Amino acid sequence: MDARAIIAALRRGSQPSEAELSWFSRGLANGEVSDAQAGAFAMAVCLQGLDQPARRALTLAMRDSGDVLHWDLPGPVMDKHSTGGVGDCVSLLLAPALAECGVYVPMISGRGLGHTGGTLDKMEAIPGVATQVSEQRLHKITAEVGCAIVGATGRIAPADKRLYAIRDVTATVESLDLITASILSKKLAASPEALVLDVKIGSGAFMKTLEEARALARSLVDTANAAGCKTTALITDMNQPIARALGNGLEVAEVMQALTAGAPCPLIDITAELSGVLLTHAGLAKDEAEGARLITEALLSGRVAQRFGRMVAAQGGPDDFASHWRRYLPVAPVIHEVSAPQAGYVSAIDGEALGLCVVQLGGGRMVEGDQVDPAVGLSDVVRLGQWVEADEVLARVHAARETAAQEAEAAVLGAMSITAQAPEQLPLIYERIS
Repeated sequence: MDARAIIAALRRGSQPSEAELSWFSRGLANGEVSDAQAGAFAMAVCLQGLDQPARRALTLAMRDSGDVLHWDLPGPVMDKHSTGGVGDCVSLLLAPALAECGVYVPMISGRGLGHTGGTLDKMEAIPGVATQVSEQRLHKITAEVGCAIVGATGRIAPADKRLYAIRDVTATVESLDLITASILSKKLAASPEALVLDVKIGSGAFMKTLEEARALARSLVDTANAAGCKTTALITDMNQPIARALGNGLEVAEVMQALTAGAPCPLIDITAELSGVLLTHAGLAKDEAEGARLITEALLSGRVAQRFGRMVAAQGGPDDFASHWRRYLPVAPVIHEVSAPQAGYVSAIDGEALGLCVVQLGGGRMVEGDQVDPAVGLSDVVRLGQWVEADEVLARVHAARETAAQEAEAAVLGAMSITAQAPEQLPLIYERIS
């Protein structure tokens, strides 16, 4: 095999073979392929594209470039992936909810990216919680608790880790083929029997239009199913935060409030819809509607809160987190109320602007290696279509410094539109693709 020949053929429009992609992925992992060759490969894929067989072959080759987990558990192993949004803490409910219903969920998650929050950062807002665990420890936690939320080890899809870093500096991140292979190589390395994908659309998502979201969802679903993993995608709304909080500790608080309040909310609703798909795949529900109902009952019963607490304790957090979570979550020293400048309907929310506001507060990373402040962010964010009076609270800013709070207050006001006319009601779920 020769990296130059593979790149040259791809650049001319020829599709690489399964053997060539397998060799190239091993070369990415072991260093036999240089950074320049990896960049040239990414650019060739970006310009020429891959057909479905090549996309599947690249995904599986990158998966097989490192460890692939194997399970021996008395129930189905399943997982979920979100393409990213703001106030999106669904994974923290979904993993323990599925575990409560008989599904094992070893969830390999990521950190914040751009304006979107990261599941691992949220878990680490809980004192003592470790998200980087050995494969042996992951197996033990999953077997004992039913779920775990951890980061990928360096031995999971190392070819993707190398190629992703190169894509980031060669303007090839947007390739649908490379996005698909990147997401699925890591997810499939955990060997789930089924996968549900939450593909976000709207102001707080990476995909701003239905056409973009549909194309990504179709690529992911087709590739994962071709790789032997039952997969369904839901295209869901991200024109406003799912939870009423943005920021790591604040979102954990939203999760615990949802799990202990015993009342429906958008966070409960979207978790039930996504989980219902997996219960159906697992044969634990006759259809998605019944699956969603079973998950909703578990979420509202308080049992999932206890299961989440067991997972927190197993990953090094407090043993009594489910009962006394308020005493453990960090509190910012400065809290400002953002007041509505006029009466009217909240007609638009720029989710990306709100996410970037949290990053500026210190709740995300401006550059790799930045320390994340788990206490900062936004809470009590109003909902789209809500009527507000002049001076009514639109959100609360949680900041480390007074000047940061003032800047964030201005950013929140700039991200929201208040008009005399109510906006169109948007669906929670736009499409199902399977």
